[in-house]
Amino acid sequence: MTDRPALLIMQRHLAPLTPFLESRWTVYRFWEGPPVEAQAEIRALVVAGEFPLDKALIEQLPKLQLIACFTSGYDRIDTDWCRARGLPVTHAPGVNHEDVADHAIGLLIAARRQIVAGDRALRQGDWTADSKMITPSLKDQRLGVVGLGAIGEAVARRAEALRMTVKWWGPREKDAAWPRAESLLALARDSDILLVACKADDDNIGLVSRAVIEALGPQGLLVNVARGQLVDEDALIAALKDGRLGQAALDVFEDEPTDVARWAGVPNTVLTPHTAGATTEAVQGMLRLLMQNLEAAFAGEPLTTPVP
Repeated sequence: MTDRPALLIMQRHLAPLTPFLESRWTVYRFWEGPPVEAQAEIRALVVAGEFPLDKALIEQLPKLQLIACFTSGYDRIDTDWCRARGLPVTHAPGVNHEDVADHAIGLLIAARRQIVAGDRALRQGDWTADSKMITPSLKDQRLGVVGLGAIGEAVARRAEALRMTVKWWGPREKDAAWPRAESLLALARDSDILLVACKADDDNIGLVSRAVIEALGPQGLLVNVARGQLVDEDALIAALKDGRLGQAALDVFEDEPTDVARWAGVPNTVLTPHTAGATTEAVQGMLRLLMQNLEAAFAGEPLTTPVP
């Protein structure tokens, strides 16, 4: 037992947080199988918002007083369930949306201008005097943004600077500088590039369905920097393989880490390992908010960034 508040880090990829948290608190890591006696000590879970909560575990932690989400997004955390148990949830808002938008534009350019394919061709010796890769200009490309939140708006601003035209769709009207499509299907049909930037919840899993993918079409590009669960990944892969969809540029996947074999032989893709928001500055900002929220919770003070 210890006099210092104890934390349990749930996901292995959050392990690098350990030395920072251990400077203040006792830290256990779920994947290492904490000792049975830790069950009575743990006062906070440190989690990533793209993973569902282990509710059975939570109900076995009598001193638990906080779900501390390291990320900005908390879409897989059942906040209603937590609220009903008087268990607050915190997150890291407003820290990395601009970085995610930068990455989205990077994916878009890499796919449309064939930057990855060009690099591969050069390294394989396929660049010859009589060969030239011709790619479309971004000028006048029609970008459809799914979800005009902080990330979607930041991407839309960048797209305008690249001479693209922008439309968006979301389930609710809002004041915006760009026109809203009447439906997601209509947005896909009227877009050259469809960017997924919305939150994921139980109501919109598989939102980008086979019908939406086919509406985007053989010349279309799908970019996803939100959550992999928003896209019907099986339908996406099938459409890329048979040419019903032109390209995909993805930073997020249905299961993470994604199985590399799943993408073998899938053409016209640019894939990154969920790194859109993982800049040095953003991670430092998320860590700062995480520690502020933990300190406040253990001191009985108002939380810095509680989930509403």
